[in-house]
Amino acid sequence: MTCPDPSQVHTAVVPHLVVDDAAAAIDFYAKAFDATEMARIPGPDGKLIHAAIVINGSMIFLNDDFPETCGGTPSTPTALGGSPVTIHVQLTEVDRRFQQAVDAGATVVMPPEDQFWGDRYCQVRDPFGHLWSLAETVREVSFEELSQAAGQPG
Repeated sequence: MTCPDPSQVHTAVVPHLVVDDAAAAIDFYAKAFDATEMARIPGPDGKLIHAAIVINGSMIFLNDDFPETCGGTPSTPTALGGSPVTIHVQLTEVDRRFQQAVDAGATVVMPPEDQFWGDRYCQVRDPFGHLWSLAETVREVSFEELSQAAGQPG
């Protein structure tokens, strides 16, 4: 086995979202999550073939759906009937940020509630079908307390 060249190793994992209207998604994420747009590359037809935004210090890529590149199959959460992926954002002021997302057009999946693991936690679905969880740590929880609250032996 050969070790990779360190200059060629990237240290980030970047979610890459496929949506029905990437330009509208960028606008939504800016309103809902204070996203900052980093790049936008339109194709000849105006659809975005690549875009990059930053939310809470983390990069997210997104693009319009191009079924012709996937054997004719659309790959948005809307077309697929949902997504098994949740995009998690750890932040402060979770109640305010939750309301900001809802005011921008997100659908409430789970309102903010204090959880046994120590976070104030909620979930919203964006207008493009992606599920987001927002959490703020409100108290530290020991592994033993966490295991007991989850019904597991500590």
